[in-house]
Amino acid sequence: MNQYKNATFLHLTLRFGAAFLVLFSIVKIGLKILRSGSFNQMIADYFGPETWYRFIGQLLLASLFYGLFMAGYYKFIKK
Repeated sequence: MNQYKNATFLHLTLRFGAAFLVLFSIVKIGLKILRSGSFNQMIADYFGPETWYRFIGQLLLASLFYGLFMAGYYKFIKK
């Protein structure tokens, strides 16, 4: 039987969302360093006094949607 069927929806959402949060933040920061060519430019763009809340908000929102989607898929759709 599917191991995800026994877990609660909230547990699955947090599990998938946390994993996505870590991977998405690493990829997003890495791509910004590659595109701008500078670690300092990435710091200024993502963690500046005016921009850090937008960066964190995007990460949290994307992780929440991914976690909800994957939890719904594994809990209710996948056999």
